[in-house]
Amino acid sequence: MQTAIARFLRFLAVEKNASPLTIKSYREDLTALSEYLSELYQGRCPSPDQITTFDLRGYVAAMHEANYSAGTVSRRLASLRSFFRFGMREGWVKENPAKPLRNPRKPRNLPHVLSTEEVRQLLESPPANDPMGLRDRAILETLYSAGLRISELVGLNDSDLDLRGEIVRVRGKGRRERLAPLGSHAVRAIRRWLNVRKIHPCLVSNPDRPLFVNRFGQRLTTRSVARMLEKYLKQTGLDQRTTPHSLRHSFATHLLNAGADIRSVQELLGHKSLVTTQIYTHLTTANLKAVYEKAHPRAR
Repeated sequence: MQTAIARFLRFLAVEKNASPLTIKSYREDLTALSEYLSELYQGRCPSPDQITTFDLRGYVAAMHEANYSAGTVSRRLASLRSFFRFGMREGWVKENPAKPLRNPRKPRNLPHVLSTEEVRQLLESPPANDPMGLRDRAILETLYSAGLRISELVGLNDSDLDLRGEIVRVRGKGRRERLAPLGSHAVRAIRRWLNVRKIHPCLVSNPDRPLFVNRFGQRLTTRSVARMLEKYLKQTGLDQRTTPHSLRHSFATHLLNAGADIRSVQELLGHKSLVTTQIYTHLTTANLKAVYEKAHPRAR
């Protein structure tokens, strides 16, 4: 089983050009199955051609008993389908035992969104009189202005910036690249951060030139950005459920509320499917109702 997993991960890296994060997710999902089967069969994990749909049904049941979310179960099933599909291509399994399994129904939870006033409070909370405060303000402004995922933000390099054109090149999921516009507030915040970074040599020691770095000049991690946000949420008294991704949700919702069309928002977010973007339309019901009442001759 471990040999098959290694071959599959190599296939993803070499032929599919999958990102390190994608490969990591597949590795974790397949390792979890291997560990479950090893425990089930008393320390001996069966080879891929010995794994049955019945085994996988038991694995899904075990995940439900452990209170895994529907999203996690669906993602792991998708990983298994891809793994066994690769096995069929390579000839070491005859059929895909994961194919008959259905994904659990996901609850339709609306994303947490900040109001425009709450966003303003958050973006203005980092201090403007020290380098790290200027960095934090630039980070928050960029997340909200461009609607970035946190992984996209920490992956930015200086070479991705075009401050004169007010755009940034973003590497999203599946290594897809897109150009995201930057608002004037974000551009100004980034310029201030770059200026202060220049006069602090320790902040530019990394030869890869990441845009956002820590005190030692190393690229920020997603966790360090999340911790930074938690600090400012406590200072401002804003909802502690807010995450870096909440700024992306807020970005999309505020655009739709202001009249942006959903196709444009899809492009700005880098969503492959419009279905993914449509969740934000549920957050704009009040705005749509106002448009209806204003435009429909029989609304009132």
